[in-house]
Amino acid sequence: MTADGSEFYMPNYDLIVIGSGPGGYVCAIRAAQLGLKVAVVEKDKTFGGTCLNIGCIPSKALLHASELYEETAQHFPKMGIKVGEPKLDLPAMMNFKDEGVDGNVKGVAFLLKKNKIDTFQGIGRIAAPGKVEVKADGKSETLETKAIVIATGSDVARLRGIDIDEKRIVSSTGALVLDKVPQRLLVVGAGVIGLELGSVWRRLGAEVIVVEFLDRILPGMDSEICRQFQRLLERQGMTFKLKSKVTGVDATAKKLKATIEPAAGGPAETIEADVVLVSIGRVPFTEGLGLEGAGVKKDNKGRIVVDAHFATNVPGIYAIGDVIAGPMLAHKAEDEGVAAAEVIAGKAGHVNYDVIPNVVYTFPEIASVGKSEDELKEAGVAYNVGKFPFTANGRAKVNHQTDGYVKILADAKTDRVLGVHIMGADAGNMIAEAAIAMEFGAASEDIARTCHAHPTLTEAVKEAALAVDKRAINM
Repeated sequence: MTADGSEFYMPNYDLIVIGSGPGGYVCAIRAAQLGLKVAVVEKDKTFGGTCLNIGCIPSKALLHASELYEETAQHFPKMGIKVGEPKLDLPAMMNFKDEGVDGNVKGVAFLLKKNKIDTFQGIGRIAAPGKVEVKADGKSETLETKAIVIATGSDVARLRGIDIDEKRIVSSTGALVLDKVPQRLLVVGAGVIGLELGSVWRRLGAEVIVVEFLDRILPGMDSEICRQFQRLLERQGMTFKLKSKVTGVDATAKKLKATIEPAAGGPAETIEADVVLVSIGRVPFTEGLGLEGAGVKKDNKGRIVVDAHFATNVPGIYAIGDVIAGPMLAHKAEDEGVAAAEVIAGKAGHVNYDVIPNVVYTFPEIASVGKSEDELKEAGVAYNVGKFPFTANGRAKVNHQTDGYVKILADAKTDRVLGVHIMGADAGNMIAEAAIAMEFGAASEDIARTCHAHPTLTEAVKEAALAVDKRAINM
């Protein structure tokens, strides 16, 4: 009872998280660790969001399997391994992918249960600050809470006039479940998703043509790396049509007919394809959340506006991950989930946005953290650069994995590392060393003086750090 004799109202939960992707489930677990009573609302039948179900995890399974398939045919004989011509069993490969997805989503369900987090599967809507309505199977219930975190992720961006049926005209979702290898795959968009899934189907036998509106692939990544990477992909068999746009796809015949025009305008051409993959990016998923009714502000790109503590303009409502500004990366969402939970629990949550790695899981991989040369030049920052090619790395040579190099950018005055970019085998793992170094404010000299095991690919990172001061040993 309150001092005036009225009943004291206590919400059912301290925190309700809407969405169980990498940001949402991590946020829920961290909040539970901090002693909060937590619930998660998930619209799909399984936990894990886009990443675990139809994104990061299944795509990496197919990238891994298709890479081994190609390696068996092209590289095993060179190593003295005779197994004959490999035969593709696509249903079995898809089953391999599905088993991996199943294990991961069950793992999330186990973690939620282990941390005593209540789960509700249905469509979540913010009925009012402190109230979340959950609809499922024609029924609804309202949950009460002190705080709400929106972690509903993103959806595929669509091209006007091109209807995605997930059969022949597909998004990344449909591209992960094709029942046969297309003879010709037309990829619209030369970003991470397009190049990764294009790589999968090229390795399995498809002719792959990539159409990109801009004059380069992988917009936002270091342009020098990307120029060399494009040449490698072309050598592997991909075809690129840059500064071009797809204005329509005729699906009335057996073969799809895509109309392609120069981005700046000009004569159109028609390209036939068996499958068209639309991969022009992703957009925040906030449909049906009731943001307008709750008064939550969004920006002109449909992203929820938050402050440095992930709080929206409405007290008690927070947002993380793909629904707010910043790179749409699972690990960025995870870090934000932890930080938001800590803020809600009265602690000091923090995310260092200057040290968020980005990886393209093709072969070779591309990984980067920090600033690119393009960004440093635009900002007028004086810097030194050190490069070291894998052609000069002993482990890469003996493994016949010499494509690519390491590039380190360091402040010209302080030598502090500002950015690291790696193109090469296992770049996604090697970038962690650079991220840790940058998190602790390391200079290139610090990396250069750190002993690296021999023979490893990581020696190229040390050599690139030495090259900043023009003293690489093996080049």
